[in-house]
Amino acid sequence: MSRSRFAVALSFSLLAAPAFAQDVWVCDKNHSEVSFQVRHFVAKVRGNFRDFSCSVTANSAKPETSSVEFTIKTASIDTDNERRDNHLKSADFFEAEKFPEISFKSSKVKATGKDKYDVTGTLTMHGVSKEVTLPVNFLGVMMDKNREGKEVPKSGFDTQTTINRKDYGIVWNKVLDNGGAMLGDDVAVSISLEMNKPAPAAPAAAAAPKD
Repeated sequence: MSRSRFAVALSFSLLAAPAFAQDVWVCDKNHSEVSFQVRHFVAKVRGNFRDFSCSVTANSAKPETSSVEFTIKTASIDTDNERRDNHLKSADFFEAEKFPEISFKSSKVKATGKDKYDVTGTLTMHGVSKEVTLPVNFLGVMMDKNREGKEVPKSGFDTQTTINRKDYGIVWNKVLDNGGAMLGDDVAVSISLEMNKPAPAAPAAAAAPKD
């Protein structure tokens, strides 16, 4: 990093608290991930959702006024196996055509430590809505150059949690001949987000005067 760029980044970091207040961030999907793991027999199978959107309205001075909205397109599930993905989209699991989105909308944000927050809100999946609390880590702010060569801020957040799929009506399983079940009920979810601060909207052009 050049000295001038480092100086800009350092200055932004020192001013992060007031600058971060009232800021809106949106996720950079090319550098973010929504993944999950579930037990299959005795091992764990990993998958991802490829299509999602997220916005964070952050207020470092009053974190309780911050908010988060997150939406996942159910049909974008990807476990690197087309046959399995089609089964997961079917009525046995997510019913992607009937329930095309998984969503989370926060109702409360509570600081629990340095750069750590409990974000409580409503998680809706497979037509079922439940209140959950996500432990969120704020990973910091840095500067980067956009395609136009302008310095722009980036921020990062991540969370890991476990949900029981049966709580959301996703109950399909296969009982094994020697006892037990093919699939586990608990699903480990990991979300890692790199966020961009959108550029301010250009001012509307003034209307041309009428003759």
